[in-house]
Amino acid sequence: MKTNAARILGKLGIAYEVRQYEVDPDDLGVEKVAAGIGMPLGQVFKTLVARGDRGGVLLAVVAGDDELDLKALARLSGDRRVELVPLKEVQPLTGYIRGGVTALACKKDYPVYADAQIELYDRIAVSAGVRGAQLVLAPADYLRATRAKVGPISRPKEDR
Repeated sequence: MKTNAARILGKLGIAYEVRQYEVDPDDLGVEKVAAGIGMPLGQVFKTLVARGDRGGVLLAVVAGDDELDLKALARLSGDRRVELVPLKEVQPLTGYIRGGVTALACKKDYPVYADAQIELYDRIAVSAGVRGAQLVLAPADYLRATRAKVGPISRPKEDR
């Protein structure tokens, strides 16, 4: 499977592996993705679309077992305040649907902010740009491809 995200990695000479999984439209959670590709939840990173009051639209990349800390993201991005964009805006902004958002090959070249935990692993998984496929690659390669700024932008998920 060659997605636009995979093509970008290929053009940059970055080694990656595509792992496909069964999609459950009723459960697009990262837990399901991690189980489907056989990787620990902490090594599967999700891409969230946010908007800062100064910088506009940005992408935040955090581990599957954490949640985005909006105040920390605002500090790292130079914004006073950051909010997640409404779901209905995700596809028009990025070209991707929920469950398939990736920082690679978005409609526009948005700034990317990755949580510092990304550097703890030798391999991570990120969306390939479609539901049902993940790209597994070295974090340093992903950070280079996305030109992401790295910092502490997540916190452990709160039990609901």
